[in-house]
Amino acid sequence: MKALIEHSKDYVALISSLKEKIRAAQHRAAFSVNRELVILYWEIGREILIRQTAEKWGAKVIERLSTDLSREFPEMKGFSQRNLKYMRAFAEAYSDKQFVQQVAAQIPWFHNCVLLDKIRDRNARDWYMYKTIEHGWSRNV
Repeated sequence: MKALIEHSKDYVALISSLKEKIRAAQHRAAFSVNRELVILYWEIGREILIRQTAEKWGAKVIERLSTDLSREFPEMKGFSQRNLKYMRAFAEAYSDKQFVQQVAAQIPWFHNCVLLDKIRDRNARDWYMYKTIEHGWSRNV
């Protein structure tokens, strides 16, 4: 009976369809998580930028935030001093939250970091961002 079910055309079509749905759902979930993470990182960077500008907080605040956030959220890896500096630079480079939500959040966080490191010109960085979204470019590309 089991062999008959596994080889029937209906079963093969069903399992193929379910596999496609599962993969599509996994992709959407990963995209959603990435989007939320990029927006969170922008918000953290914005808070650091605002405080350092308005309240004259020095660079030591990043070291302290890294320690405190890592202690509070030990399961999360994104609170190193280096990553917090990227968050600040990201918020400084992109002051418009709507742009971050609609464009920058469509590519992985470290793609954004590479673009910040390698391309100073905002228009050129945006071009690479749009092309990455369009073509699915890797960080190396």
